[in-house]
Order: sequence, then C-alpha cells, then structure tokens
Amino acid sequence: ANSGIQGLEILKPTEVERAVGLFDRDGFVVIEDVLSTDELALLQSGVADAVAEITALDPEGLGNRGAKRYSFGGSSLTRSQLHRPAWQMLLSVEPVIQLLDAIFGNPDYALRSASGDFCLPGAADYQRLHTDVRDWEAPDKTPFSAFHDPRGRVSIRDLPCPYVCVNFLPQDVHALNGPTRQIPGTQRSRERIPGLKAEPEWMRLSTVCPAPAGSIMVRDVRAWHGGTPNLSDEVRSIPNLEFYAPWFREPVVPGIAYADHQLLPARARQLTRFCVAEKDHDLVTGATLRAP
Repeated sequence: ANSGIQGLEILKPTEVERAVGLFDRDGFVVIEDVLSTDELALLQSGVADAVAEITALDPEGLGNRGAKRYSFGGSSLTRSQLHRPAWQMLLSVEPVIQLLDAIFGNPDYALRSASGDFCLPGAADYQRLHTDVRDWEAPDKTPFSAFHDPRGRVSIRDLPCPYVCVNFLPQDVHALNGPTRQIPGTQRSRERIPGLKAEPEWMRLSTVCPAPAGSIMVRDVRAWHGGTPNLSDEVRSIPNLEFYAPWFREPVVPGIAYADHQLLPARARQLTRFCVAEKDHDLVTGATLRAP
C-alpha cells in the first residue's frame, strides 16, 4: 500500500468556499501557493534558526515529543515562537486571513500561539493519534480546560470548531520525510482514539502528502492526527499559527514584547491582542527542552 490519503485534494488560495467545505467535512484542508517566494525564504531561514537553537540543547536527539521530535512551542521559554520575525510574518499572509474569516464567519478570532513541530532524520517511531483539545478536566490536572457541560450531554465535539491550527510547509512534504497522518471526519467523533497497536493500517497510511513547500494545512484541532517516521535525510518542519474562535478562550501565555507588538501591522496587532506582554514586562525568550 502507498502512503498518502487517496484522492487528496489540494486547493488554490482563491477556492475559499471549497476550502471551507472540505474543512467542515474532513476536519482539515490543504491549500498550495499560499506563501510568496520572499515569505517562503523568510520562513525557511527562521525555522532553520529555531531548529539549530533547539537541537543544540539536545545532542543525543531525545526530543520532547518523542525521539528526534520537537515542539516549537514546547521548546521555547514563552511556549511560542512569536518573538521571531518569521512567525510574525505569517500573521499577515492574506490568503490565510481570508480563509480564517470564512471559517469563523467573524473577524474577531484571536491568536492562541505561534508554534508547530519538527522531526529530525531518523525519527523512526509513529506518534500516537491524538487531538489538541479536550473536554473539561480539573484545574489541578491542566489549566487548559476546554468545555464543561454540567449535565454531561454536550461535548466539545458537538460544538463548532473551537480553534484552528494553520500549519505552514517550509519544505515539500512527501511520504518519506514524516508527513502528518490525518484521519478525515474525526473532529466530531466520540469514539476512543486507537493506540498504536490497535490502529488499523489504513489510518497509518492516511498521510497528508505529497504537498509542496509554500502550502498550508488548516486543521480543526479536534480531528485525530499524529506524526509518522522521517526516513529522509532532511528535517521536516511544520511551523504553525493557532487561532481561537471568537467565542472560545483558554489561558494564553505572552509571546511577544510590547515594543515588538507595536511594530506589527494593524490586523496582526489585533490578532495577537491576547499574546502581548505588558508594557513594563521584560519578556524573556530563548530555547529550552522543557517549556515552563
């Protein structure tokens, strides 16, 4: 069997209505030709710098999301890469804003984080399928407590999409360099997510590839997804921006200094209104393997 979702549809930036339809149906959509040549070059440079700083702290390649796997947010003292110009630039990519306006139906959504992940050559393991948002849990377990219906009738999966993750591809993604596997239509499923041993083969092969550099993959964070082995000789990075729906909030950790925030374009400042540090706060940035 060949890895890759059969019949994977990759859209153009102008196909906004079709993109919203696929996003609602499948829990994700892929759009190519989103980044310009200059934007792609800036992203590639910024990602390379971040990867170099993070991996310098981990010469054994133990990773923080499994062996040779790393979270960009989980490897930052601010839990974000928003202090980097490359991630700031992504806030002003017009096709992304147009699509998010259409998905949410309201421009009042807000940035949650500027993060993503990467895996090194030789990342040999599959990552267990998971989702990025959960129903309510006690505050002593996690501060990120999504939704609570005291009657026990309504789940986060019964609601509109609470937040959207936009993954940007600084390199081509293909079957060998660790493509994301994405299980279509699972964003509203209440089924138990199978572990690695129970996961059927078709799910293991349900990878979002091939997809060219400069594309985006836009995900409903409730949909099941997971990493796959990187059998290539290149780093596979998928930096992201995560946006809360206008009606949904969780705690947000400041990721950009006040002075830097003032330099952003107006729309980017509005999107990051919950991510900016106080004016008199000295935001400490840098790489770590265990974000506070």
